[in-house]
Order: sequence, then structure tokens, then C-alpha cells
Amino acid sequence: MLYVEAILPLPLYSTFTYSVPDSLADKISVGSRILVQFGRRKYYTALVASLCSTPPKDYEVKEIVDLLDSSPIVRRPQIQFWEWMADYYMCAPGDVMKAALPSALKPESETVVTLNRDYEPSAGEPMSEKEALVFSLLEHEGKMRLTDIEHSLEIGDVARLINIMFEKGIIEVAERMVNKYRAVKKTMVKLTIDRDDHDALHEFMHLVSRSRKQEQMLLNFLDQSRFLYRSEPLVDIEKEQLLKGSNGSPAILKALCDKGILTTYKVVVNRFESAAPNSTTSPASLSEAQQKALSEIRESFRDYSTVLLHGVTGSGKTEIYTHLIDEVIRQGNQVLYLVPEISLTTQLTDRVRKVFGNRLIVYHSKFSDSERVDIWKRVLSSNEPLIVLGARSALFLPFHRLGLVIVDEEHESSYKQYDPAPRYNARDSAIMLAHMHGAKTLLASATPSIETYYKSLNKKYGLVKLTERFNGANLPDVDFIDLREMRKRKTIKGMISTPLKLITQETLEQGGQAIIFQNRRGFAPVAICRTCGWTPKCRDCDVSLVYHKQSNMLRCHYCGYSTLLPRVCPACGENTIDVYGYGTERIAEDLHQLLPGHRVARMDLDTTRNKDGYQEIIEEFSSGETDILVGTQMVTKGLDFDNVRLVGVINADTLLNFPDFRSNERAFNMLEQVSGRSGRRKERGRVLIQTSRPDDPVLGFVRNHDYEGFYESEIADRQTFGYPPFTKVIMLYVKNRNATAVDKAASFLAGSLRNIFGNRVLGPDRPFVSRIATMHLRSIMLKVEAAASMKKVKELCRRAYLDVASDPDVKSSTIYYDVDPV
Repeated sequence: MLYVEAILPLPLYSTFTYSVPDSLADKISVGSRILVQFGRRKYYTALVASLCSTPPKDYEVKEIVDLLDSSPIVRRPQIQFWEWMADYYMCAPGDVMKAALPSALKPESETVVTLNRDYEPSAGEPMSEKEALVFSLLEHEGKMRLTDIEHSLEIGDVARLINIMFEKGIIEVAERMVNKYRAVKKTMVKLTIDRDDHDALHEFMHLVSRSRKQEQMLLNFLDQSRFLYRSEPLVDIEKEQLLKGSNGSPAILKALCDKGILTTYKVVVNRFESAAPNSTTSPASLSEAQQKALSEIRESFRDYSTVLLHGVTGSGKTEIYTHLIDEVIRQGNQVLYLVPEISLTTQLTDRVRKVFGNRLIVYHSKFSDSERVDIWKRVLSSNEPLIVLGARSALFLPFHRLGLVIVDEEHESSYKQYDPAPRYNARDSAIMLAHMHGAKTLLASATPSIETYYKSLNKKYGLVKLTERFNGANLPDVDFIDLREMRKRKTIKGMISTPLKLITQETLEQGGQAIIFQNRRGFAPVAICRTCGWTPKCRDCDVSLVYHKQSNMLRCHYCGYSTLLPRVCPACGENTIDVYGYGTERIAEDLHQLLPGHRVARMDLDTTRNKDGYQEIIEEFSSGETDILVGTQMVTKGLDFDNVRLVGVINADTLLNFPDFRSNERAFNMLEQVSGRSGRRKERGRVLIQTSRPDDPVLGFVRNHDYEGFYESEIADRQTFGYPPFTKVIMLYVKNRNATAVDKAASFLAGSLRNIFGNRVLGPDRPFVSRIATMHLRSIMLKVEAAASMKKVKELCRRAYLDVASDPDVKSSTIYYDVDPV
């Protein structure tokens, strides 16, 4: 009997064994999807991780329901990569599978609820108020999904309520399979006779001789399909292509089909199928400094599998990438080019496509499920050398001839997946992926992460430096505007000081553009009643709601809850609610008023929610349609604009005053990177940073563009206090709806961990935001040696959990890990 070890898209710490029916034994293989039953009624798409002939001893084996693929959709190296990720980031293989596969490749059963028509109400067991609501809704709708009931009634714990109603016989529950993939189909046209049937062809010509338009369409078809050109193969003709080529209409085509001359049929096509090579150009010529850096990278790759390119902002790192990519493509291999933000894929696509044409594939989360499946299938089936440009999710595509991985802006925190699991860092995962494929990795940044630079100085990675900007451009001048002095002199209104306003105006009048950075979206961070001090809080999180003026809504940026701004204070009844603080929306509005006649655009999460949001904003700014771009950290990340001569930072203090061991690194990186958007061509740029702490050491390093000085200062503190790269930090979080239960569970778990790890365990503590989406949070920090085996640490943490798992408060809590938090 043949058995499979299957990965299910569930947070289970092991694979499950299923038996294979004899009819499928010779068709199934590792990497294929199978449909399996898990639990009493639920069906899932699982993935075959391995084949075996021995059944498990501790549970009864179920048979797989169906085989979904005639050939594997995942390669063996990918499964090994998933296993490594599950071990290192201390999560379940099913968590990695859920993140890796597009949703449309994971059809699963969906709970559908209907009324039981045979149900008779009992006087002794009346329905509760919530049950009556569900009953009334189903009576009106007939059949509903569990999620739709939850959204319609806005009541919590619907699954438990439905289970009670099912046991009472009020409702019936069924499961149906849901497949989200929607294939693209094209209508094709062909002749109903063989190429050698001359008599039939003459008959067809006679049938259309009285209709000039039908005759024209038939002749056009014969020409496009190469039907009469014996020495050439027949070509499939798409319906739209035929209608356009013959200047005909669907009615004419239908008439030809009715006469039995032509016939139509549908074919499924890949949205991103490789087309004939389009026009390309050679990579751009390099400057002397760029050529030297490229030669040093090649030399370093002989001794190191990973190399760091430390190049100042505007030094032309992208041109070096294209030369390296060109070499790998010529060898017939694939390239993965990772960027931290989708906005960067927008700007880079045109530049890279000019050189490599349709060998470039772009992949990120803004694509629809069906589009992502088609890209997946192209990478899986293609033997051609490809370049995949994408954000962190591109890591999971089914590469099989990977030759080079480029991680641009490697320091960026956007490479870190925060929620849900796996909470991975795409930079570190990319290095492991390249290692598994025997490929090289190039990390690049003007402000490398402390860990990466430490490894390069200690010869674990190669190090190449590019210290001058492209084409002789100078690094921008950085000046500070002291907000304390401005407030004393009362020369600041709002958050835009007089010097910042005047210099921005001067820059625009001279034909330049400006970027204004404020790392907070929305209109105002907080609303307060002047009379009684009431502040609107999120109903589900321990945070204040942020006011968004355009929609007149108060929103929680943690769970998404929103409500209208009340006209009067609900606490005291007075009409004295004001909003305080400044987000990007308010900064943009103030600039409109202060600089009338100049065009202001905003780039933050609120303005880039749709697929083309980034592209529209960036194209308008690049073409000069917009004069000022106001944005959050999105504007700091590697964007390249010719005409930006000024960068303004609204408030650097919000970056510096944060209780985290990485706060200095995060502040330096963000300020140095946003500064680097200025003066990237011949005109020297300028940077104005508003702050109440102009003497802060971090700002001094930014003023002098002194990364090495900042690194030496920061690495000394890290060593003194035992933080990465000298240790590895793992944050363990405990969640529960009950505050008392979460405190008890976290205390028990921390004690169990101390029994194993000793003083490496710190906490439990309350996080900065200790309640999110109704769940109370507690955190435990675990510091282990930098060289510790994460697989072993995972096993020890699992043992610590099992030692206290029987406690009801621990059992009712959700526990998860965040390895290498950023």
C-alpha cells in the first residue's frame, strides 16, 4: 500500500499520512496537490511532501479524496525551503504553505448553512436572541456562508453559535469546495476542412461569392492562418484577430459558422505566457567607479556566496545589477530581484524591461489570485532564463535554475513579514534560498543593516564599496530646523516652519521638485474634547483612533475599525472636539494652502490601495505633473527622480523617541535614505530636518552621511547590552481575550522557559500596544547565542509549552513566535 505525507494549510506542527488508492498510485508524486478530508466534514488542498509504504501507528489513516494535478506544482527544493523556514521561524509547515501558494491553488471546503425544514420549535428550549437573528436571516436568504452570516449580523463567535444551532437541529451544515482560480479563455477560429481538401475549399468559395463581406473574411482567414502556404505551418487565429484583420463583425463570423465553413473553439491561456522576444537594449555603460565595483563583485563571488554592495544613495547600483543579470541570463539561469516595496517594482519595471524585454516577470501581492497563479505556472513550466522582480512573496515561486538573487535596499524592515506566520525576513530567507540552489546573493544598500555589515566586516560575506554618486553628483547638504526655537519665537504655524515653507517655495520657483516626509498617515493622530478631555479609542484595541478628514472617519490602524467623528462629545455633550497632530493628509492640505498654485500629491497606504495606485502617483511625479510629493516611509525606499532638489522631514523626533533597541538604526536608515532622494543629478540637493533635538548624535551622523561612524557607535552598544548580531532575539507572544488569563498563561510559560533557558528569558511584559482586535497581548523575550540551532530552539520551546499546556489558561491562549524581530 502506498502512503503520502501531506502538508495541510493549517498551523499543525507535523505532516499527516493518507493512503493512496490503487488507481492513483502510479500518478501521484512529490509536489502534487491532493484533496483530503481533515476532521469530520472539512476538506482541504494538501501538498505531497513525501511518499512512503509504512502507515502510522497512532491514528487511523484516511484515503485521499482526489489528485488535483497531473504533474507537480511545487519542486522538491521548494519543499526543503519550506521545511527550513518552518524550523527557523518556529512555525508550522502549513503556515509556510499558506504563505507560499496563491490562494487560487488552495481550494478548500466552505461551510454553508441552511435551515432544517423539519425543525419544530420546542417550548422547553426556546431560541436565544442571537439564534433567532440567525434563523430570521436564513429564512430570508435561504443559504449562506458562515462568513456572510458573521458580516451580516456583526455578532461575535458565530462558529460556536452555529454549532449549538446544529446540535439543536435548527439548521443544517454542509461543505462545498471553493476554487478561486478563474482561467482566461480565448475564442479561436479554424476551417472545418483539411488542408488538402481542394474540392471543399472551392465549394466554400462558391457559398460566399454572393456576400462580399463573408468572402473578405474567409480570404483574410486563409491568409492569416497560412492555409494556402504549403511550406509554412498552420497558425491558430484568435477571433478578435480575425475580426480586426478582415474589418468584419461577429454576425459575419456567425454566418460563416452556420454555413459550416468556419468553427470556433475556446482555449485556456496563461495571462503571462511568454511571447516572441520583443526589442531589447544592451545594459547601460558604466562609469569608472561602477565598473570597478562590478569587477570587485565578480571577484568576491569566487570566495563568497553572499556579497554586500555598500553604495551611497544615487551611486547607480541598479545599472550594476543589470550587468550581473545579463551575465546570468546568458548562462541560461534565472534571477530573483527583490525590492522592499511594490512602489519600487513600478519604477524599476520599465528600466529593467528595456534591457531584458518580456523575460522580466513582475510578482507581488497586488496581483489578483488568478494572475498570481498564471505567473506561478509560467515560472514552473518555462525553461527559458527569466528575471522575477518582486516584493517578498516572490521568494516562493517555483524556481529551478536560479543563478542569482539580488536583495535591493537589504536593510528595509518591509522585508519582514509581521502577521500572519511565517514571520520571516525575506532578506535572510533569500540567502538560504540561493544557497539551496547553489546561486549567488547580492545584498545592496546605502545604509546596510547592522547585522549585515557586521558579517561583511567579519568575512562571512564579501564587501564591495561604491562611495561616489553617479555622473559626479554630490550628496545633499543636510540642515536642521530647531522646532524648540521656532516655538519660542512663535515662527511656526502647524508643523511646517517658515524656513521649510520659504525654501520649498524657492525650490519650486526654480523648477525643482520637493519630497516631504512624515511617517504617519491620516489627517490627525488624535481627537480630543477641549472641555472634558475625552479621546476616541478603538473598541477592540488599546490605541486612539486616527482622524481621516477626506472621509470624516476615525480609524484604527491596527484592526481597521472605523466610525464617524461625532459632532458632539459623547462624554460631556459639548461641541468642543478638536483634532491634534499631523499625518500626511493634513500636511498635504497645509501645503496646498501655504503654496497655492503648486500641485501636491500624497503617497501612503490610503492612496495606494488599488493595483495601479503606486504607478499613477510615481508617473505623475516623474513627469513633472506634480510638484510636491508628501509621503510616509514609502518615499524613502530607493525611488529615483531626476528633478528632486529638496527633501523636508516634518518631525524627526517621532523616529528617535521609540522604546526599541533598533530605534537608532531605524531612524538613521530612514533619514539617510529619504535624504538620498534629493539632488541625484547635476543640481546639488538639500535636506531640511525639523527636530526638537538637533544635537542628537544620530542626526549628526545623518548630517555628515557618516554610515561608518554610526555603525561603530551602534555596534558598541549592541555588544554591551547583548543584542544582535551578538545574540539572536526571539519574541514569544501570548494572546487571549481575557486579561487575567493572558497574564497567567504568560507567567506560566515564562517560568517553563526559564527552566530550560535560564536567564536568557526576559519578561513577560506588556507590549507597546497590549490589546489588538479584542485580544490582550503579553510578550516574552528570549535571547539565545547567535550560532544556536533554531531547529533545536524550536524543539525546546515546544517542550516548554507542553509542560504547561494542560493549564486551562494556557490552553485557551494563542501562542506564536517572532524570530529576529525588526
